[in-house]
Order: sequence, then C-alpha cells, then structure tokens
Amino acid sequence: MGIMDQMKEAMKMRSESKKIEAAIKKISTEYSNGGITVVAKGDMTIEKISVIPEAYEEVKAGKPARFETMLLNTVNGALKKVREATQQEMMKMMQAGGGLGGLFGK
Repeated sequence: MGIMDQMKEAMKMRSESKKIEAAIKKISTEYSNGGITVVAKGDMTIEKISVIPEAYEEVKAGKPARFETMLLNTVNGALKKVREATQQEMMKMMQAGGGLGGLFGK
C-alpha cells in the first residue's frame, strides 16, 4: 500500500469516525424511578434531571440517604440505557456497511 493509499484510507476513517460521532450525539434516552427522571445523551452526559415534589418526601422525613440512592440508581439506569442504545446504533451502522464496517474489510 503506497503513501497515497494510506492517506486516502486515513481520510476515509476520519470521515467515518465523524459520522459515528454525529450519530451518537443524536442518541438520547430517559429513565425514571421513584419520581426522578434522568435524560442521558449518547456521549454519556446527563442532559436533564427532574424530580417531582413527592420524591423529596424522603429528605423531609430525615432520610436523605434514601433519596440519594434513588437518584444514583436513576442516573446509573439512564446511563446503562443510553450505553445500550449507543451499542445498538453502532451495530446497525456496522451491519449496513457504513461506519466502522468499512474498517474491517467490508
């Protein structure tokens, strides 16, 4: 493989990488538990956390640890859900021959 072929392949890989990044950024999932809702994005960031007033009752009752556990479990649930959605999107892109599929000799 000559230097020009290597450069073309590198440019193709960069282009495919940008397509994958763009697809991942579009992914968003929502997970709710105990009156807490978390929206996670494909880049593994939290976009939004919302809490209904009733969920604060644990804190008002002197049990903040229980509320904190619910919040932690909801955030982790949202991240797990978005990670699964991201993996599914990657698999679709690979099977369609786009994205990383081209990097493995497709």
